[in-house]
Amino acid sequence: MTDFLTGKVVAITGAGRGIGRAVALACAAEGAAVVVNDYGVSMDGSEPSSEIADAVVAEIESAGGSAVAVADDISTMAAGERIVQTAIDTYGRLDGVVCVAGILRERMLFNMSEDEWDAVIALNMKTAFLCAQAVVKPMMERKSGRIINIGSQAAIAPAPASNSFLPYAAAKAGLIGFSKHLAKQLGPYGITVNAISPSTTLTARARKNRDAAAIERLKAQNPMKTLVEVEDTAQAAVFLASNEARYITGVNLNVNAGTLIV
Repeated sequence: MTDFLTGKVVAITGAGRGIGRAVALACAAEGAAVVVNDYGVSMDGSEPSSEIADAVVAEIESAGGSAVAVADDISTMAAGERIVQTAIDTYGRLDGVVCVAGILRERMLFNMSEDEWDAVIALNMKTAFLCAQAVVKPMMERKSGRIINIGSQAAIAPAPASNSFLPYAAAKAGLIGFSKHLAKQLGPYGITVNAISPSTTLTARARKNRDAAAIERLKAQNPMKTLVEVEDTAQAAVFLASNEARYITGVNLNVNAGTLIV
């Protein structure tokens, strides 16, 4: 454990798996106390379970860190308020929040239902609004805070195999715009707001399916001939949550090893 975030309290939504889990572990490894939020819902929206958040807390504690779980549905304002209150009750403060929670519905426009569209927009974009609104008041009072939203490369340009990502890309594009405008609003209060857009979705799927050929194709498409790991996105979040990034705001940080340069 190092001390890059020592003394800070960081909440992460969607922290049970994937990028969220990596961010939670990385923040804890750098000395932060972590509020782990995850309702236990998988990418397709099924199987909610509080055990997911509890498992990440146990993992952090076993490594010598400090964490508390909030196994709640972040798509409600009440859940955002509980995250803030849990942080304050447990640690006395909340310095930063990383909004990772999201879902994906792999559908083309012609076979997508209205409910599927609404669910993706709500959980990928509305949750960031609800989370930011919940945390901003204590941050404004302290004249300090970090809000970090996880976007996606899909929001900037379609990937070769992302034809079915339409609502996901729309939500993430909205999230990037939301972050930039919120940075302007909250700058006078000492609060930074940034987005991170990784290129991890297709990578994660290839690894999950243990598709060696797909992994090699992805590497070949990348100028750096490598793949972005969830841990790489997590390190970007750690930096943006730290004091060293205190004057960086309104930025969409691409973590993609050169697959998309904008």
